[in-house]
Amino acid sequence: MTAVALESGYWSSLGEGVGAILLYAIIGLVLMLIGFFAIDLTTPGRLRALVSEGKPNAIIVTAAGIVSMALIVVLAIYSAGGKLSEGLIAALVYGLVGIVAQVISVRVLERVLGIDIGAALHSDVYTTEVLVVAAAHFALGLVVAFAIL
Repeated sequence: MTAVALESGYWSSLGEGVGAILLYAIIGLVLMLIGFFAIDLTTPGRLRALVSEGKPNAIIVTAAGIVSMALIVVLAIYSAGGKLSEGLIAALVYGLVGIVAQVISVRVLERVLGIDIGAALHSDVYTTEVLVVAAAHFALGLVVAFAIL
């Protein structure tokens, strides 16, 4: 009969890893919610209601914003190099800065390009200009994420 022996400290290390996953997940969720509400506050109409109503353009913009927030959080975690407290702080700070940069930049881009985001978000049918707005969210998320490194 062969016995399986675990290294000393295995369970402690495993518990720390699980704790880190949960803490990062909470920060990621909080940042995505803050990002959603920031987008909601700066766009005409209630974005949450538009998403609930199934407005395709509102869904596309919301999804792009959430993906971009996730990119920022992932790179903040990666840049922390395994140090939990520093990683959590970096994810939170970079995430908040990313939200502000993203919202301002996307609104400026919409104005410069003459995109009526309010009309697009309220439309019952897909409109092509929403791809520019979604791409701006995604691109700015990438820029902020890689600036973290």
